[in-house]
Amino acid sequence: MIIVGNSIVSDDIADRQFCCDCSQCHGACCVEGDSGAPLLAEEVARLEAVLPQVLPLLSPEGRAAVESQGVAVCDAEGDLGTPLVEGGACAFVVYADDGTALCALQHLYKPVSCHLYPIRVEDYGEFTAVNYHRWDICRPACGKGQPLYRYLKEPLIRRFGQEWYEELLEQIKQKEHDAKK
Repeated sequence: MIIVGNSIVSDDIADRQFCCDCSQCHGACCVEGDSGAPLLAEEVARLEAVLPQVLPLLSPEGRAAVESQGVAVCDAEGDLGTPLVEGGACAFVVYADDGTALCALQHLYKPVSCHLYPIRVEDYGEFTAVNYHRWDICRPACGKGQPLYRYLKEPLIRRFGQEWYEELLEQIKQKEHDAKK
């Protein structure tokens, strides 16, 4: 593990190669699962602000889900997340002609958890866990591209800040140096 500030970062973030391949998974991460995309409390107001622009883009089912549930719901653990359409797809999903699930929020305000995926962040009060979420639907993306910390540089900086990211780079460099000894 790698310690950055009060974050415990999984070694997978430094070691795993990853590059999303929507041509293979068709955006399944936006459709499958038992709850919507995790949201930070401060993201709710941002989603409400862009809602007038997003509602016309949604399917009738997605629009109905947002209108009845709001832009955020509490899941079984009490965590905030995007609403789902009848327990399935995220309410903000729109579909391309080939059936690939896309995000209606993509160009207006993408939740940071979606931007970070397949990295998941869990706040435990005294520390934050930063982990790679292994899911079979992402198998075509594994082993390709760059290490997760490089592939997801922008969302990591968005979530934790530039200083945190630079410290992560230093810790990874030190880890690699120590491994060569």
